[in-house]
Amino acid sequence: MDWQTPEDAVPSAFVTESNRRALAALPPATGAWRLGDPAGDRLFAGIGDVPLERGGVVPDAVIAYETWGELNAAGDNAVLVLHALTGDSHVIGPAGPGHPTAGWWSGMVGAGAPLDPAEWFIVAPNMLGGCQGSTGPASIAPDGEEWGARFPYLTIRDQVEAQRLFAERIGIERWALVIGGSMGGMQALEWAVTHPERVERLAVLAAPPISSADQIALNSVQSEAIRMDPAFDGGAYYDAPDGGGPHRGLALARRMALLNYRSPTELNDRFERSWQSGLSPLGGGGVFAVESYLGFHGNKFTRRFDANSYLVLVDAMNSHDVGRDRGGVAAALARVTARTLVLGVDSDRLFPVPGQQIIARHIAGNIDGDAPVVVSSPYGHDAFLIEDALVGAELRRLLAR
Repeated sequence: MDWQTPEDAVPSAFVTESNRRALAALPPATGAWRLGDPAGDRLFAGIGDVPLERGGVVPDAVIAYETWGELNAAGDNAVLVLHALTGDSHVIGPAGPGHPTAGWWSGMVGAGAPLDPAEWFIVAPNMLGGCQGSTGPASIAPDGEEWGARFPYLTIRDQVEAQRLFAERIGIERWALVIGGSMGGMQALEWAVTHPERVERLAVLAAPPISSADQIALNSVQSEAIRMDPAFDGGAYYDAPDGGGPHRGLALARRMALLNYRSPTELNDRFERSWQSGLSPLGGGGVFAVESYLGFHGNKFTRRFDANSYLVLVDAMNSHDVGRDRGGVAAALARVTARTLVLGVDSDRLFPVPGQQIIARHIAGNIDGDAPVVVSSPYGHDAFLIEDALVGAELRRLLAR
């Protein structure tokens, strides 16, 4: 999933003059943050070698992160915010040098929001394998070249292990809340199962207990779109000049993903059968508005993400099975001791509500007994990032002391 951007908010606003100028320029070979780029609001923490579930390590790993607020004297007000597949550490704040997009969750974090820095010490890391400052495929490997397609296979548990090392590096022993949606929700759930003593409260938003065959299939075609782009070059595209790199494949993967993030109702109501220009798509050379929308966001995505990183993170999503080697899902969820909010969206076709029902049924500390909170929204999977009032009210309920 991805966050709600300002141009998503109003159907007619997704092609602005500033966006036109940005997209008119040749894209770089990768949209990853690279050493030498402006740091923006990022901080960096070296966490050493990260041992991997399948063997081996990611050596000398670095986690990029941002924080808001202050850790109190008791050390009991730290909140871990975990982003989704194509997110990063920039939860709030404007776009600018080092940050290609504005913060993705300003409705949930900030002054007066449910996660208010006046009360909470909020920490948001870019996940291991990401491309916005944390060690990933676009980072330099020990041999002095980009990792590229050589980057190790990661699981959700590997990413949580990196986050555990990161927490120790910055001095956090126990989280007052671990919260995440979509892929971040997978990691949040894994935190509470693997380290129950370190998680006081848990919020799992629009995330499943396992990645199903259907979800793995959807991911596989996105990955194949990237690999089939001739400019992918086996993942060795970092030295390509501007305009090089697997932009077509990455943009196509993004367009496929967007269809899973929004509901059919929202797309139909928003775009109907309108077209984008004065030319009819019915033989007149024009395009339907929904095609223009997908094309715009696919092209924009290539300017802020890395194709190899997308492949690594999709594989990590596919690995998700909270019950693997733990006696099954129910047995694994029984380990959770945190006070828990499990939230689903009634129109979510990526991670439908039955997945959240399974999670809620087997966590003893779920705030609604054996049922999840189900938000009614036309926006589909992305509703957990868009429906600030509905999601915020439930988060406040979880945080009530």
